[in-house]
Amino acid sequence: MNQVLSAMGISSVNALVSALVTLLICIIAIKIITNIVNRLLERSPRLDATLRHYISSGVRTLLWILAVIIVANALGINTTSLVALVSVAGLALSLSVQNVMSNLFSGITLLIAKPFSSGDFVEVAGKTGIVKAVGLFYTQLDTLDNIAVSIPNSDVTAGTVNNYSREPLRRVDRTFTASYECPTEDVKAAIASAISKDERILSDPAPFVRLLEYKGSTVEYVVRVWCKNADYWDVYFNLNENVREAFAEKGVKFSYEHVNVHIVEK
Repeated sequence: MNQVLSAMGISSVNALVSALVTLLICIIAIKIITNIVNRLLERSPRLDATLRHYISSGVRTLLWILAVIIVANALGINTTSLVALVSVAGLALSLSVQNVMSNLFSGITLLIAKPFSSGDFVEVAGKTGIVKAVGLFYTQLDTLDNIAVSIPNSDVTAGTVNNYSREPLRRVDRTFTASYECPTEDVKAAIASAISKDERILSDPAPFVRLLEYKGSTVEYVVRVWCKNADYWDVYFNLNENVREAFAEKGVKFSYEHVNVHIVEK
């Protein structure tokens, strides 16, 4: 028996029994620790289910690696080389999957920080669309023209995230130009009339209409109105159409950049 154990690198029967007891203790410890970790994760509502599963699996894997090293040490096996091998393997693996790991940790960052959620309308990494899913490696968007886009999480966390759905209200900014011949109060009154035709435009915050700038051939007016987030685009396009109609009713002339040429006869 001792010869068989020696051939396996085990010093004695006592070492084998000690290793089995150690293994049993490790299994019990792993079960207790993973249960504690799972309970703590379940009490963290901010953590996504995918992230909770990833953390739980990672802790369990790490505990089993430690258990193997402890049991091997109890058997009298030199674990120095084993630890070195695991370290070298981990380094080689991390270098070979550097981009994957970058996306992975970026995905964890997104799941914890939650700059957006599924269903939000966002602009990230030069793409605009509705968030379909936030995974550990990719963020999936559905664009307005119904194209499914998968963006690496590292690109999302490296850039600016514009979330257009987070706030309940949104401001519509527009500029309109009128002729120099049109009095300022007439132009503002026409724009105010156009605003009053859309019930989705809120009175609080109040609409803002002011002369913005004098151009070469036009006078530019800025218009800022508030509406519910879901009504943004309807208000945006209706405002354009209503201003055109109001200008026609009030006799306000649209203008554009142009050059007047005067011919002088001698």
